[in-house]
Amino acid sequence: MFLMQTDLSTKYNVPVPRYTSYPTVPVWKDMHDPEAWKTGISQQITEADWQKGISLYIHLPFCESLCIYCGCTKRITTNHSVEEEYIRAVLAEWRLYLDLMPHPPVIRELHLGGGTPTFFSPGNLTHLIKGILDKATLHPSYSFSVEGHPNNTTRAHLDALYQSGFRRISYGVQDLNVEVQQLIHRIQPFENVQKATDEARSAGFSSVNFDLIYGLPAQDRDRLQYSIQRSLQLRPDRVAFYSYAHIPEVSCSQRLIDSSLLPSPAQKLELYRHGRSLFMDAGYTDIGMDHFALPADELYLAWKDGSLHRNFMGYTVQKSSILLGLGLSAISDTGYAFAQNTKSLKEYYRTIASGEPAVRKGYFLQEEDKTFRRHILDIACKGHTTLDRSGEAQLKEWTLPVLRSLEQDGLVRVEGNEVSLTADGRPFLRHVCKAFDLHLLRTERARLAKDNFCGRPAYASSL
Repeated sequence: MFLMQTDLSTKYNVPVPRYTSYPTVPVWKDMHDPEAWKTGISQQITEADWQKGISLYIHLPFCESLCIYCGCTKRITTNHSVEEEYIRAVLAEWRLYLDLMPHPPVIRELHLGGGTPTFFSPGNLTHLIKGILDKATLHPSYSFSVEGHPNNTTRAHLDALYQSGFRRISYGVQDLNVEVQQLIHRIQPFENVQKATDEARSAGFSSVNFDLIYGLPAQDRDRLQYSIQRSLQLRPDRVAFYSYAHIPEVSCSQRLIDSSLLPSPAQKLELYRHGRSLFMDAGYTDIGMDHFALPADELYLAWKDGSLHRNFMGYTVQKSSILLGLGLSAISDTGYAFAQNTKSLKEYYRTIASGEPAVRKGYFLQEEDKTFRRHILDIACKGHTTLDRSGEAQLKEWTLPVLRSLEQDGLVRVEGNEVSLTADGRPFLRHVCKAFDLHLLRTERARLAKDNFCGRPAYASSL
């Protein structure tokens, strides 16, 4: 008999990765020798179907003020003289990768993330993109996207970005209630969001995304409804509806949040369900993990025809075999390996100046990892996956017991070799992906065995 949704919210109240990679970052190891990474990059680039193009993610970490809910890598400053030095370092890093390539790269996808990319002046953003494209060619179906802050994204920013090839922009709206904004230190009037959205469309941007967050301090059903309904007045083409992850032991700024003001697990699930119903009633489709899109948006069309892909930039319609991350803390994915740059700005500058990539953590995938990565991507992007002989023993030992439990709770259907997400399972999509996360499942079993051996209460999953 299926559990009630409120019971499920308690049972599954555990931190679960967003699965923008598999294996996930906590599994990665320190990468002391960049030579293995450089050799692997060169080999992968040589073997890849070059004409399909590569993806680039460029991390621009500076913000003028601190949003205390944010867990991203950022540097808070009002000193804009930092822009030129940072751009020089990013372009120098790009040249290091160009030296590993047998021919000029074809760029299929480029995303500017942060931090606050619109912290940088329009002229410096133009200089950055020109420096990237000078040694590359563009794929016929290229896609450029940028994250913008409604408070500081100007028409000059939008015109400069449009001229550089950008057609998609994502605004961090988060919440529109003044009380909630004050508690998370992000004061952002609706009028600023409206102006930034109208000007993006006037400048020629074809897709506008809003990021909204549920589970913030003092956020209740009425306040969430207000934020969503006001946002929907502007008819964003797509919406990312993220769950706030309160991890003060990792994010120092989150220690400034009064945890007593956070909603309970059951309340948080109700916020998600209410938000999802508002989006669906307004004509949006739930295309996967936290994302909703209008029928005309290319993300919806990719979901519809089964070509949707997921990487460190989130959901995308572009599926390239190589993603290179440039800048502080940026992550690269070559299909056979992951690498993350240092999070220290001083170390980033020093390493790039020495002529070496700034990678500090990474992971080289084994065949088992590739098999289970495919299942996670299929579940996250298509809502179903097909089990086959690959990794059969591991599936039986680790994955199938979890899937049976999920099926008993009504979150998945397992029919023969086919595993499908149910409608009730959508709020728990990450937990379904976790069924294929062998690294996490093994860690949890080892922790349980240790706790039992030491006579402590057994580790329990609680939402």
